Amino acid sequence: MDVLSYLATPFTDPLMLVAVALGTLAGVYVGAIPGLTGTMAVSLLVSLTFGWSTNIALAAMIGVYIGAVFGGSRSAILLNIPGAPAAVATGFDGYPLAQKGKAAQALGITTTMSCVGGIFGVLCLAFLTPLVSKISLNFSPVDYFLLGVMGLMMIGALGGGSMVKGLMGACVGVLLGRVGMDNMSGVVRFTFGSTSLMAGVPSVVAMIGLYGFSEALIQLKSRDFTIVKQDVRRIVPQFKEVVKHFWLTLRCSTIGMVVGALPGAGGTVAALLAYDHARRTTKNPEVPFGEGAIEGLVAPESSNNAAVGGAFIPMLTLGVPGDAITAIIMSALIVHGMQPGPLLMQNSKDLFYIVVALCLIANILLLPFGLTGIRLFAKFVEIPKGRLFPIIVILAVTGAYVTNNLTIHIGWMLLFGFLGYLLKKFKYPASPLVLGIVLGNMLETNMRNGLVAFKGVGGFIGSIFTRPITFILFLVLFYFAVSRMRWWKAMMSKIKGFFKGLFKKKKA
Repeated sequence: MDVLSYLATPFTDPLMLVAVALGTLAGVYVGAIPGLTGTMAVSLLVSLTFGWSTNIALAAMIGVYIGAVFGGSRSAILLNIPGAPAAVATGFDGYPLAQKGKAAQALGITTTMSCVGGIFGVLCLAFLTPLVSKISLNFSPVDYFLLGVMGLMMIGALGGGSMVKGLMGACVGVLLGRVGMDNMSGVVRFTFGSTSLMAGVPSVVAMIGLYGFSEALIQLKSRDFTIVKQDVRRIVPQFKEVVKHFWLTLRCSTIGMVVGALPGAGGTVAALLAYDHARRTTKNPEVPFGEGAIEGLVAPESSNNAAVGGAFIPMLTLGVPGDAITAIIMSALIVHGMQPGPLLMQNSKDLFYIVVALCLIANILLLPFGLTGIRLFAKFVEIPKGRLFPIIVILAVTGAYVTNNLTIHIGWMLLFGFLGYLLKKFKYPASPLVLGIVLGNMLETNMRNGLVAFKGVGGFIGSIFTRPITFILFLVLFYFAVSRMRWWKAMMSKIKGFFKGLFKKKKA
């Protein structure tokens, strides 16, 4: 069989089409429920698909994966509770739009751009796999550490206008994320003798508390029970709006694909990088970022969906999963007798192209499935707040418990809820704290691996100036740091003024 025959396999098999369609639909709604993540859904699906054929099982898991990545944006926009860490950036502008009565518009644009970004990631998976896998293979632990620091710098920049407040929250998040048993040495840290703390702080529970429960407390204190009427007349974005943001979508999808191909980086880092890129490159947004800018939805949603295609690249070609879900899918393939890795294209060439075709189908189906129920979901915001907040609290408690079926997680959620309330009261952003928890493990693990690989602090620092990729990342990180300082902005303003004056003299 040739490549076209392999690609056509899912399109000509009714069972595969039904499996990927049902998986995508289920993933959209699972991802939208706080506490239910794509990782959880795919891991449960693995146990159900042991007796299925490899292709049918793969179709269902890929559908759930792609649907759940998008689904997290719904709760982020409507309730300000991201369904997954990758949807945190979506809430920055999505929730303000919902508060302005434009929830349907926000959901429509995120669905469309998620579909476009996902298809872009699939095309890159199909055509650029050898190139991207070589680039990702050259990344050292120091490079991943710098990416993590870059994520923290961006969190600081997104910290409600104050970089100091943002970085303070991120550092507290990193510290909280170190609670529990160390993955590398098994040493128990910051548990104060409590066995309940040995499992650490789950990032999903922290998100539910910091965003959902704290929002209910804030609104109850304000007692502003004004119902925001939602405009549901226009759900699907106009073609000219899609064209207007096409180049931003393309750039952010590229960011998502590349970052997604780096093992362990994932859609969270990709969404942050894309959001920061949009904020920097959008000259005159109709609405400021953080107050309902459409660009603030386009960037993270196209990026985190493109990261899915990127995450499959190292899994299929190197046998190294790009994120937690591809790790589960890889283990399922091994159980079914397949072996992802360097020999895949020789021994199981059909598997690679079937994965490409299934990802393409799932992303195409994402558009109609993502647009279903938007009118109903948008009306959810119109529920009187006296009735809505008890629902949010029930969802928060349930979501915290089902993450690992541990009662202690409800306590964590309540604690983070009160912490989020205090942060909002004193105008400290909550996003840096939860993202610090998410990125903390990536930072610590790669810093320690780098110290071992390069034989101490001297070799670790020296590698920055001897490895081209590391040096480029260091320069980007340095630029991110200094570009936010007042003296840099003043200097750049003077330089721009000088060149403008110079060109005026030449024209005269």
